[in-house]
Amino acid sequence: MITLALDASTYTGDVAVLLDERVLAEESVAMKGAEHERLMPAIAAVLGRACVHVDNIERVVCGAGPGSFTSLRIAGAIAKGIASGVGVPLFALPSMALIVAGADAGRGRYLTVVDALRGEVYVALFEVEDANTLLEIAPARLVRADDVDEIAAEYGAQTMSPSREFGTVVASPRSRAVARLESWLSERGPVDLATWEPSYGRLAEPQVRWEALHGKPLPAG
Repeated sequence: MITLALDASTYTGDVAVLLDERVLAEESVAMKGAEHERLMPAIAAVLGRACVHVDNIERVVCGAGPGSFTSLRIAGAIAKGIASGVGVPLFALPSMALIVAGADAGRGRYLTVVDALRGEVYVALFEVEDANTLLEIAPARLVRADDVDEIAAEYGAQTMSPSREFGTVVASPRSRAVARLESWLSERGPVDLATWEPSYGRLAEPQVRWEALHGKPLPAG
């Protein structure tokens, strides 16, 4: 099974090509402050290094967020476009699971923390039982950044985050981690290409400003 996996829930995009559980090639690129979109060139690069033609991809796995609105939109659009163009299934995994699984964390509980701006963060709780078993104890939710230590203490968990500000363990989502989450893919199955969107966590800043200015929800479409 040849898998193209990608995630761009933070300001770093990550791409990997896997043959079953073996990583053939991977690459990380900056997603913030870039003059040009870098995720698609990274995909082309890893496919080239892996000697895999796009038509040979058998499934696409995309990190589903929550996280950076713009980066998630880019990753989601690319994932849907490739899956649709090649005619293969698209699977989605919580980006925070890719943080823990990609960190090769030892047994224990981990509170993953991702900056949501405005003094808030997304948190999700996971438990690592062994090298092949990662359990989601509590799905992602939005909380005040000041409450992170209290929440971690409540659950007896270490904090894990792409930012040193929030994590005692510093780790980012790694696309290669899909190799450790095969059971998740089997249980969840592929998404509907026509309707699936990443989990943005909350409204984008431009939409918030528009709705505040006009006093009504932004019309769909």
